[in-house]
Amino acid sequence: MSTDPALMPLRKIATYDALLNHHAVANRGRIGLRYGDELYTFDEMNLRANRVANGLMAARLTKDARVTHIGKNDSRFFDILGGCAKSGVVFSPISWRLAPPEMVDLLNDFDVKIVFLDAEMDHVAEAIAVNCPQVQQIIGIGRAFGQAPDFDSWIKAQDDADPRLDVDSEDVLLQIHTSGTTGRPKGAMLSHSNILGLAKHALTGDVGTWGPDDINLVPLPLFHSGGTCFALYGLLVGATTYLVREPRPDLMFDAFGKEKITKAGFVPAVIQMVVNHPDFDRSKVATLQCVYYGGAPITAALLEQAMTLLGCGFHQMFGMTESSTAGTSLFPDEHDVTRPELLKSCGRANSDTQIRIVDADRQDVPAGESGEIVLKSPGIMKGYYKRPEASADVLQDGWYYTGDVGYLTPEGYLYIRDRLKDMIISGGENIYPAEVEQGLARHPAILECGVIGVPSAKWGEEVKACVVLRPGQSATEAEIITHCRSLLAGYKCPKSVDFIDALPRNANGKILKRVLREPYWSATDRQVS
Repeated sequence: MSTDPALMPLRKIATYDALLNHHAVANRGRIGLRYGDELYTFDEMNLRANRVANGLMAARLTKDARVTHIGKNDSRFFDILGGCAKSGVVFSPISWRLAPPEMVDLLNDFDVKIVFLDAEMDHVAEAIAVNCPQVQQIIGIGRAFGQAPDFDSWIKAQDDADPRLDVDSEDVLLQIHTSGTTGRPKGAMLSHSNILGLAKHALTGDVGTWGPDDINLVPLPLFHSGGTCFALYGLLVGATTYLVREPRPDLMFDAFGKEKITKAGFVPAVIQMVVNHPDFDRSKVATLQCVYYGGAPITAALLEQAMTLLGCGFHQMFGMTESSTAGTSLFPDEHDVTRPELLKSCGRANSDTQIRIVDADRQDVPAGESGEIVLKSPGIMKGYYKRPEASADVLQDGWYYTGDVGYLTPEGYLYIRDRLKDMIISGGENIYPAEVEQGLARHPAILECGVIGVPSAKWGEEVKACVVLRPGQSATEAEIITHCRSLLAGYKCPKSVDFIDALPRNANGKILKRVLREPYWSATDRQVS
């Protein structure tokens, strides 16, 4: 737990706009955000947030209206987040990796009014203009689209004054899209209280010791909760957040060359890319004190390699978008290669988190017995946007029913075994099989199909399609994968295709995904990443 007197007032801050206002005074002149050669002090970050807020209000966006950012990581993401916090608008970033039809569906479903679109995404501008009638404006980052100004011109034209709106801690600030039971993405609504509850783990010791002298490397995509939520630790305590455009080793090595980075948030796939890169050298990352990772399991071999080569602490975190990424922690001193069984766990509950394991009737089971993992914490979302039934299904009496299967030891260590849902997590990205199956079904040669996740040394899981062809029809693996790429984001597409005679089904006709998965997971300890 932090005992630094300078950090104590942060415990009482209830909204993100109040945090920006606090740092603008307490840390005036200190660098709060670095993006390549762009450096922004905390007072500049607050000023830019004011301008975005006034720009959104001038566009007649009312409280709870939605805006989005589509693009790779950029410093302007935090301008928009801050502006939303000060104006009561909800920030709902969308993955740049989605196919244009998927983006259009999300924009329409989320009722997005303004799209902040990166210059690299100019190929989707027309699709948005034609198919999203509720979008009032596309503001380009790095270029202008149509009659609208580019972002830098737009923000300079706005008023500097703080709007001073009455923002409540339970107001929704961030809406992150995540896959759901129907296969369509859902918007998990996170309030100021949710995200600051997560950020304050940097004060409570739940994520180790953090302070203003830290420099926090954020390479994970900001449209993903893992990227945005990890950035909040540094933003809360007044540390410098070093944002890189994408998790490429060369960009990260360049960041270490410019700053003495102490903390970094990775997924195992990024750890693997870094330590196996031909230009890797321990001297390049010598200031790194701790790597925080989650989103997928890390193999014992990769963990040992990374611990040896990086020579720093490792801190595993288990959580999900619906819990603001928080849940459990496995601390650096618990990353002991002489205790391999402990390394298979996700650690123990954070100080503000309760964990239960329940059976099919949602009744608690004894320690050591497997069941559904249920969480309660300040980070649990308010619900899914416009999905009351889906929200009610997973949120009951303040508890979030994760759909993951695991067990707790008497000491409180959580082990994951399986997933009630069919979700595939590949490289930290959620992929719902129904989306992929819908795309596969549009191939004229496919009669039926089942999509599963299979083990991947690089990504934790990767997508496999099990396909039954129509009588008299033929198709190759390459043809089917190419077909999917025309409809879906690349990371959702099958990496391999098995051709089978029939899909295994139960008496009600439901495909038995467990039977499809068994041959590929039989040699592993758990059936989930």
